[in-house]
Amino acid sequence: MATFYRTPWKSNSSGDSASFGTRRPGGRRFGGPAKFGRPSFNSNRRPSGGRGRGGRGRNNPGENIDIARFINKAAPAEETAPYTPKHQFLDFPLNERIQRNLADKGYKVPTPIQDQAIPAVLLGRDIVGLANTGTGKTGAFLIPLIHRALMNPQMRVLIMAPTRELAVQINEEFRGFARTLSMQAAICVGGAGLTGQMAVLRRHPVFVIGTPGRLKDLAERRALDFAGFDTVVLDEADRMLDMGFIPDMRFILGKMPKERHTLFFSATMSKEIERLIGEFLTDPVTVSVRTRDTAATIDQDVVRIMPGESKFEKLVELLRNPEFSKVLVFGRTKHGVERLGKDLVKSGIRAEAIHGDKTHGRRLKALDLFKKDHVQVLVATDVAARGLDISGVSHVINFDLPGTYEDYVHRIGRTGRAGKVGKALTFV
Repeated sequence: MATFYRTPWKSNSSGDSASFGTRRPGGRRFGGPAKFGRPSFNSNRRPSGGRGRGGRGRNNPGENIDIARFINKAAPAEETAPYTPKHQFLDFPLNERIQRNLADKGYKVPTPIQDQAIPAVLLGRDIVGLANTGTGKTGAFLIPLIHRALMNPQMRVLIMAPTRELAVQINEEFRGFARTLSMQAAICVGGAGLTGQMAVLRRHPVFVIGTPGRLKDLAERRALDFAGFDTVVLDEADRMLDMGFIPDMRFILGKMPKERHTLFFSATMSKEIERLIGEFLTDPVTVSVRTRDTAATIDQDVVRIMPGESKFEKLVELLRNPEFSKVLVFGRTKHGVERLGKDLVKSGIRAEAIHGDKTHGRRLKALDLFKKDHVQVLVATDVAARGLDISGVSHVINFDLPGTYEDYVHRIGRTGRAGKVGKALTFV
């Protein structure tokens, strides 16, 4: 069985990281600058000083993350104080057709971000929404914006998201909320044909959802005029910052009317994000329901790869345990993720891989197979770590260390959702 190595720890004020003084068997202290290497999954060698899966000399900055931050016991359900909403969905002054659609989807009680953001969006206020992943923020902006668009036929909404998968998910949510309405949305992302997207844009859909790079490309081809949009949503703004989309975002916002309605959502608040808020928004209402880095419902631990052990065989051993019913496995590189997915299939594990080199259609197919439980394991690069709403993920496994602790937070945020306890394991 796998070796779970739990160090003595003490929570800090956020409840996520730990301070500790445990030493490795060889006398070296965990954490700090110590480097643990990235063993190849088809080799028993540790790559430090040699050629690992990422190639000679390519160290992962994530090796410097304090390993205690990967260890945290999930809080029992009774320890997590429930949120008491101020509203029910029926309390919001929404169009009755939207209310029926919400009822059909089983929406009765809003999540905290929805409870606090929807009234402000309905009033046309700029919003800064700070919330952990999986908190229902897509509904927090889509529901009131669909209502406002129904009340104002001239209104058009532009939604920017960092990844194709998140854009597709937002579009799916839109279709559910606007199911009985004569309202169109266009999805504009890379990896899909430009011709079809340009054809949809010629119909002047009320909502346009896309990634910054593709949106800018369409504008430069004169298929999209940002001056016609008076509302913009920047979803997962911190991820767009990480991915280098800020110049594209500035280009797009610079082409929009200065008098506009801007909604800004982020899971983290850094100095760079604060500067963007000051640059893009006017007198915003801040709605924060972010209480800790990682959800209290995620049981976090590490799996020690001992000298002479195969990292890949350890993974297969875990995945053959019935408890690991629906598992996201994260790797660093596109090539490594693709190879790991194929090797898992050869070992009798039902697996699919998702990464940036796959076409939009193949990525959607892999996600759909995983969501519908046709495969047990989805192997992914960090492209899948943000924004995806995949229900029932039992485990997240960090096969390769994340580049930053923020990447770790968003990876493991795929489990422990909707109040259920999930498990996150990190190979070290």
